[in-house]
Amino acid sequence: MIPALAACLFGLLIGSFLNVCIYRWPRDLSVVRPRSHCPACEKTIFWYDNIPLLSYVLLRGKCRYCGAPISLRYPVVELLTAASFFYFVATLGLTLAALKMCVFAALLVGLIFADLEELILPDEMTLGGTLAGLIFAVFVPMPLSANIASLVVTALTRTLLPDRVQGPIDAAFGAILPAFFLWFGGWAYEKFRHREGLGFGDVKLIAMIGCFLGLSGALISLMLGSIAGSVLGYGYIKLTGKDPSTYELPYGTFLGAAALVVAMASHRLLG
Repeated sequence: MIPALAACLFGLLIGSFLNVCIYRWPRDLSVVRPRSHCPACEKTIFWYDNIPLLSYVLLRGKCRYCGAPISLRYPVVELLTAASFFYFVATLGLTLAALKMCVFAALLVGLIFADLEELILPDEMTLGGTLAGLIFAVFVPMPLSANIASLVVTALTRTLLPDRVQGPIDAAFGAILPAFFLWFGGWAYEKFRHREGLGFGDVKLIAMIGCFLGLSGALISLMLGSIAGSVLGYGYIKLTGKDPSTYELPYGTFLGAAALVVAMASHRLLG
Protein backbone atom coordinates (compact mmCIF):
# COMPACT_ATOMS: atom_id res chain seq x y z
CA MET A 1 0.00 0.00 0.00
CA ILE A 2 2.88 2.39 0.74
CA PRO A 3 4.27 2.14 -2.83
CA ALA A 4 0.79 2.80 -4.21
CA LEU A 5 0.39 5.88 -1.99
CA ALA A 6 3.81 7.13 -3.05
CA ALA A 7 2.77 6.61 -6.69
CA CYS A 8 -0.40 8.59 -5.96
CA LEU A 9 1.61 11.55 -4.67
CA PHE A 10 3.92 11.34 -7.66
CA GLY A 11 0.83 11.24 -9.88
CA LEU A 12 -0.29 14.57 -8.42
CA LEU A 13 3.01 16.12 -9.50
CA ILE A 14 2.77 14.60 -12.97
CA GLY A 15 -0.82 15.80 -13.21
CA SER A 16 0.33 19.32 -12.39
CA PHE A 17 2.88 19.14 -15.22
CA LEU A 18 0.24 17.71 -17.56
CA ASN A 19 -1.87 20.81 -16.96
CA VAL A 20 1.00 22.90 -18.28
CA CYS A 21 1.28 20.66 -21.35
CA ILE A 22 -2.48 20.70 -21.97
CA TYR A 23 -2.51 24.50 -22.00
CA ARG A 24 0.75 25.20 -23.83
CA TRP A 25 1.37 22.49 -26.44
CA PRO A 26 -1.85 23.14 -28.42
CA ARG A 27 -0.80 26.80 -28.51
CA ASP A 28 2.76 25.95 -29.65
CA LEU A 29 4.24 27.30 -26.41
CA SER A 30 7.22 25.98 -24.48
CA VAL A 31 6.47 23.95 -21.36
CA VAL A 32 9.76 25.12 -19.83
CA ARG A 33 9.63 28.91 -20.14
CA PRO A 34 8.16 31.16 -18.96
CA ARG A 35 7.23 30.05 -15.45
CA SER A 36 3.60 29.27 -14.64
CA HIS A 37 1.47 32.39 -14.70
CA CYS A 38 -2.18 33.43 -14.58
CA PRO A 39 -3.62 33.54 -18.14
CA ALA A 40 -5.81 36.50 -17.13
CA CYS A 41 -3.40 38.91 -15.39
CA GLU A 42 -0.13 37.16 -16.41
CA LYS A 43 1.25 37.38 -12.86
CA THR A 44 3.83 34.69 -12.09
CA ILE A 45 2.46 31.90 -9.89
CA PHE A 46 4.82 31.16 -7.01
CA TRP A 47 5.45 27.66 -5.69
CA TYR A 48 3.13 28.00 -2.70
CA ASP A 49 0.22 28.72 -5.07
CA ASN A 50 1.16 25.83 -7.34
CA ILE A 51 0.84 22.86 -4.98
CA PRO A 52 -1.36 20.20 -6.63
CA LEU A 53 -4.94 20.19 -5.30
CA LEU A 54 -4.07 22.01 -2.06
CA SER A 55 -3.45 25.39 -3.68
CA TYR A 56 -6.70 25.18 -5.64
CA VAL A 57 -8.63 24.53 -2.43
CA LEU A 58 -6.86 27.26 -0.43
CA LEU A 59 -7.32 29.80 -3.21
CA ARG A 60 -10.97 28.73 -3.61
CA GLY A 61 -10.44 28.25 -7.32
CA LYS A 62 -9.42 31.86 -7.98
CA CYS A 63 -6.21 33.70 -8.87
CA ARG A 64 -4.60 35.30 -5.81
CA TYR A 65 -3.93 38.56 -7.69
CA CYS A 66 -6.83 39.26 -10.04
CA GLY A 67 -9.51 36.90 -8.73
CA ALA A 68 -10.04 35.27 -12.13
CA PRO A 69 -11.49 31.76 -11.82
CA ILE A 70 -9.07 28.84 -12.17
CA SER A 71 -10.36 26.15 -14.48
CA LEU A 72 -11.73 23.06 -12.75
CA ARG A 73 -9.66 21.10 -15.22
CA TYR A 74 -6.55 21.64 -13.07
CA PRO A 75 -7.62 19.65 -9.99
CA VAL A 76 -9.49 17.09 -12.13
CA VAL A 77 -6.36 16.28 -14.17
CA GLU A 78 -4.26 16.03 -11.00
CA LEU A 79 -6.80 13.76 -9.28
CA LEU A 80 -7.29 11.51 -12.30
CA THR A 81 -3.55 11.10 -12.84
CA ALA A 82 -2.95 10.37 -9.15
CA ALA A 83 -5.80 7.84 -9.05
CA SER A 84 -4.47 6.08 -12.15
CA PHE A 85 -0.96 5.83 -10.71
CA PHE A 86 -2.34 4.49 -7.43
CA TYR A 87 -4.42 1.87 -9.23
CA PHE A 88 -1.67 0.53 -11.46
CA VAL A 89 0.95 0.30 -8.73
CA ALA A 90 -1.56 -1.25 -6.31
CA THR A 91 -2.55 -3.77 -9.00
CA LEU A 92 0.81 -4.54 -10.62
CA GLY A 93 3.27 -3.67 -7.84
CA LEU A 94 6.58 -1.88 -8.32
CA THR A 95 7.21 -3.38 -11.75
CA LEU A 96 8.07 -2.25 -15.26
CA ALA A 97 4.51 -3.16 -16.24
CA ALA A 98 3.17 -0.68 -13.67
CA LEU A 99 5.57 2.01 -14.94
CA LYS A 100 4.42 1.35 -18.50
CA MET A 101 0.76 1.71 -17.59
CA CYS A 102 1.39 4.84 -15.50
CA VAL A 103 3.13 6.48 -18.46
CA PHE A 104 0.26 5.39 -20.69
CA ALA A 105 -2.34 6.77 -18.26
CA ALA A 106 -0.53 10.13 -18.01
CA LEU A 107 -0.44 10.44 -21.81
CA LEU A 108 -4.12 9.58 -22.09
CA VAL A 109 -5.16 12.08 -19.42
CA GLY A 110 -3.23 14.83 -21.18
CA LEU A 111 -4.74 13.95 -24.57
CA ILE A 112 -8.29 13.63 -23.22
CA PHE A 113 -8.32 17.18 -21.90
CA ALA A 114 -6.26 18.75 -24.70
CA ASP A 115 -8.80 17.51 -27.24
CA LEU A 116 -11.73 18.46 -25.03
CA GLU A 117 -10.51 22.05 -24.69
CA GLU A 118 -8.76 22.80 -27.97
CA LEU A 119 -9.73 19.95 -30.35
CA ILE A 120 -6.02 19.24 -30.71
CA LEU A 121 -4.07 16.07 -29.92
CA PRO A 122 -0.45 17.26 -29.56
CA ASP A 123 2.18 15.26 -31.47
CA GLU A 124 4.40 15.47 -28.41
CA MET A 125 1.96 13.09 -26.71
CA THR A 126 0.70 10.94 -29.60
CA LEU A 127 3.94 10.40 -31.52
CA GLY A 128 6.07 10.55 -28.37
CA GLY A 129 3.71 8.06 -26.75
CA THR A 130 3.94 5.72 -29.75
CA LEU A 131 7.71 5.70 -29.45
CA ALA A 132 7.46 5.08 -25.69
CA GLY A 133 5.05 2.19 -26.29
CA LEU A 134 7.44 0.55 -28.74
CA ILE A 135 10.32 0.88 -26.26
CA PHE A 136 8.27 -0.56 -23.40
CA ALA A 137 7.26 -3.48 -25.66
CA VAL A 138 10.89 -4.62 -25.65
CA PHE A 139 10.80 -5.16 -21.88
CA VAL A 140 7.12 -5.69 -21.01
CA PRO A 141 5.37 -8.41 -23.04
CA MET A 142 1.71 -7.93 -23.89
CA PRO A 143 -0.96 -10.43 -22.85
CA LEU A 144 -1.18 -13.32 -25.32
CA SER A 145 -4.71 -12.49 -26.41
CA ALA A 146 -3.54 -8.98 -27.31
CA ASN A 147 -1.25 -10.50 -29.95
CA ILE A 148 -3.95 -11.53 -32.44
CA ALA A 149 -2.17 -9.88 -35.35
CA SER A 150 1.08 -11.63 -34.61
CA LEU A 151 -0.66 -14.96 -34.10
CA VAL A 152 -2.16 -14.66 -37.57
CA VAL A 153 0.62 -12.97 -39.50
CA THR A 154 3.73 -14.19 -37.69
CA ALA A 155 2.57 -17.50 -36.22
CA LEU A 156 5.72 -19.26 -37.38
CA THR A 157 8.14 -16.57 -36.26
CA ARG A 158 6.85 -16.56 -32.67
CA THR A 159 8.88 -19.69 -31.97
CA LEU A 160 11.90 -18.33 -33.82
CA LEU A 161 12.16 -14.78 -32.54
CA PRO A 162 13.22 -13.79 -29.01
CA ASP A 163 10.63 -12.07 -26.84
CA ARG A 164 12.45 -8.73 -27.04
CA VAL A 165 12.00 -8.77 -30.80
CA GLN A 166 8.49 -10.21 -30.80
CA GLY A 167 7.23 -7.57 -28.34
CA PRO A 168 7.85 -4.59 -30.66
CA ILE A 169 6.36 -6.60 -33.56
CA ASP A 170 3.18 -7.12 -31.54
CA ALA A 171 3.13 -3.40 -30.66
CA ALA A 172 3.68 -2.40 -34.29
CA PHE A 173 0.79 -4.55 -35.51
CA GLY A 174 -1.35 -3.21 -32.68
CA ALA A 175 -0.58 0.32 -33.88
CA ILE A 176 -0.68 -0.02 -37.67
CA LEU A 177 -3.87 -2.02 -38.25
CA PRO A 178 -6.31 0.04 -36.10
CA ALA A 179 -4.69 3.26 -37.35
CA PHE A 180 -5.24 2.15 -40.94
CA PHE A 181 -8.87 1.20 -40.30
CA LEU A 182 -9.57 4.55 -38.61
CA TRP A 183 -7.79 6.52 -41.34
CA PHE A 184 -9.64 4.64 -44.07
CA GLY A 185 -12.98 5.31 -42.36
CA GLY A 186 -12.19 9.01 -42.20
CA TRP A 187 -11.01 9.04 -45.81
CA ALA A 188 -14.18 7.30 -47.02
CA TYR A 189 -16.38 9.71 -45.02
CA GLU A 190 -14.64 12.70 -46.56
CA LYS A 191 -15.02 11.27 -50.08
CA PHE A 192 -18.73 10.63 -49.69
CA ARG A 193 -19.72 13.63 -47.54
CA HIS A 194 -17.16 16.09 -48.99
CA ARG A 195 -16.10 17.34 -45.56
CA GLU A 196 -13.59 16.19 -42.99
CA GLY A 197 -15.07 13.82 -40.45
CA LEU A 198 -11.91 12.75 -38.63
CA GLY A 199 -8.67 14.49 -37.70
CA PHE A 200 -5.34 12.77 -38.30
CA GLY A 201 -4.57 13.29 -34.62
CA ASP A 202 -7.16 10.59 -33.84
CA VAL A 203 -5.29 8.19 -36.14
CA LYS A 204 -2.04 8.88 -34.30
CA LEU A 205 -3.82 8.42 -30.98
CA ILE A 206 -5.14 4.95 -31.85
CA ALA A 207 -1.64 4.01 -33.04
CA MET A 208 -0.27 5.00 -29.64
CA ILE A 209 -3.00 3.00 -27.89
CA GLY A 210 -2.14 -0.05 -29.99
CA CYS A 211 1.52 0.21 -29.03
CA PHE A 212 0.60 -0.01 -25.35
CA LEU A 213 -2.41 -2.35 -25.40
CA GLY A 214 -1.88 -4.41 -28.55
CA LEU A 215 -4.38 -5.07 -31.30
CA SER A 216 -7.18 -6.37 -29.08
CA GLY A 217 -6.89 -3.47 -26.66
CA ALA A 218 -6.85 -0.93 -29.48
CA LEU A 219 -9.91 -2.46 -31.15
CA ILE A 220 -11.86 -2.61 -27.88
CA SER A 221 -10.91 1.02 -27.18
CA LEU A 222 -11.99 1.99 -30.68
CA MET A 223 -15.35 0.27 -30.23
CA LEU A 224 -16.03 1.74 -26.77
CA GLY A 225 -14.85 5.20 -27.79
CA SER A 226 -17.08 5.19 -30.88
CA ILE A 227 -20.14 4.09 -28.90
CA ALA A 228 -19.53 6.65 -26.16
CA GLY A 229 -18.86 9.39 -28.71
CA SER A 230 -22.05 8.59 -30.62
CA VAL A 231 -24.33 8.37 -27.60
CA LEU A 232 -22.90 11.15 -25.43
CA GLY A 233 -22.02 13.37 -28.37
CA TYR A 234 -25.50 13.10 -29.84
CA GLY A 235 -27.04 13.78 -26.43
CA TYR A 236 -24.86 16.88 -25.95
CA ILE A 237 -25.75 18.20 -29.42
CA LYS A 238 -29.43 17.72 -28.72
CA LEU A 239 -29.32 19.34 -25.29
CA THR A 240 -27.34 22.38 -26.46
CA GLY A 241 -29.15 22.77 -29.78
CA LYS A 242 -25.93 22.75 -31.80
CA ASP A 243 -25.90 22.02 -35.52
CA PRO A 244 -24.82 18.36 -35.94
CA SER A 245 -23.57 19.06 -39.46
CA THR A 246 -20.97 21.59 -38.28
CA TYR A 247 -20.25 20.71 -34.65
CA GLU A 248 -16.80 19.16 -34.17
CA LEU A 249 -16.95 16.31 -31.68
CA PRO A 250 -13.77 15.80 -29.60
CA TYR A 251 -13.51 12.16 -30.62
CA GLY A 252 -10.02 11.90 -29.14
CA THR A 253 -11.50 12.60 -25.71
CA PHE A 254 -13.86 9.63 -25.97
CA LEU A 255 -11.18 7.39 -27.49
CA GLY A 256 -8.67 8.30 -24.79
CA ALA A 257 -11.19 7.75 -22.00
CA ALA A 258 -12.12 4.36 -23.46
CA ALA A 259 -8.45 3.37 -23.66
CA LEU A 260 -7.94 4.33 -20.01
CA VAL A 261 -10.86 2.10 -19.01
CA VAL A 262 -9.48 -0.76 -21.11
CA ALA A 263 -6.03 -0.29 -19.58
CA MET A 264 -7.44 -0.53 -16.07
CA ALA A 265 -9.43 -3.64 -16.97
CA SER A 266 -6.78 -5.15 -19.25
CA HIS A 267 -6.04 -8.10 -16.95
CA ARG A 268 -9.69 -9.11 -17.39
CA LEU A 269 -10.31 -8.05 -20.98
CA LEU A 270 -6.98 -9.06 -22.50
CA GLY A 271 -5.98 -12.04 -20.37
